[in-house]
Amino acid sequence: MARFRNKKKKLLETPVVKKQPSVDHLTGEKIPKSFVFSRGKVPGSLKQLELDLRKIMLPHTALKLKEKRRNNLKDFLNVAGPMGVTHFLILSKPKSVPHLRVARTPQGPTLTFEIQEYALVADVARAQTRPRCPQGIFNNSPLIVLSGFGSGGQHLKLTTIMFQNIFPAIDVNTVKLSSCHRIVLLNYNTETKLIDFRHYSIRLQPIGVSRRIRKFVQNHHVPDLRNLKDVSDFVTKAGYGSESEADEESATVSLTTDLGKANRGSMKSAVKLQEIGPRMTLRLVKIEEGLCSGGVIFSEYEKDKEESQGCHGEDKHATAEEATEAN
Repeated sequence: MARFRNKKKKLLETPVVKKQPSVDHLTGEKIPKSFVFSRGKVPGSLKQLELDLRKIMLPHTALKLKEKRRNNLKDFLNVAGPMGVTHFLILSKPKSVPHLRVARTPQGPTLTFEIQEYALVADVARAQTRPRCPQGIFNNSPLIVLSGFGSGGQHLKLTTIMFQNIFPAIDVNTVKLSSCHRIVLLNYNTETKLIDFRHYSIRLQPIGVSRRIRKFVQNHHVPDLRNLKDVSDFVTKAGYGSESEADEESATVSLTTDLGKANRGSMKSAVKLQEIGPRMTLRLVKIEEGLCSGGVIFSEYEKDKEESQGCHGEDKHATAEEATEAN
């Protein structure tokens, strides 16, 4: 006689992540951790964007989080609690426009953005002549820079607080420059109401040192001197000096300690930013009190509708006054 096995519902598989400290040993504050996943049916490009966003959130995220279609939000919450996860980044495509929801666990609030445009890490790399993305830069969390959010209303203040708390806080007095390899920039345009999301790598270059010498110091590769008459030609050959790479004075820093092989504490270094992606153009459309539920604190569509109705009301009022004056 055949035996029947009881098939139990398989919940969300526990992701394999490296053990990270839950509290910063310098500031004593809780380190924010995140889950990045998608809900519903999403195209392949949006699925790749999910993986790219996970790399941005490294090292305090589940890079190999395994999700199933039958998993609901409660399954993610059950796993997030014991692991100390504080934020969810949820991708979806309910209609024609992809959405990104950024939520604070376990009780909210939740910010919903429309992704107007996006480019993957691979797309950004293909557009560059010399793409640069060393693997070691993901060992530390990125810096976060917000621009243009100070002149808005309450909804922009909530957006600022959410993105500031999604990454670990830094102390400018104790932070090590050697741990600052990446930066996330969010710029809000008050006219278009769009947010530009960019992800850059940070590197320092010594000023006044030729490119050939800099590469020799950093890589320790033996240069090819066969076609040169003297060693000085290797240093002074035209086209390879620092003059070919002009450095703005505003983008230079004076180091107090040595940083790497080429950047010394007694020299000035130029700060170079190179985009590594992904990039997104976001539009904030809704803020909810709870975790993907609850009362609506802000709705861009309702706001536009009210403004439109207000304009029509003013036009009707003006028309009525003109008709009264004419009579």
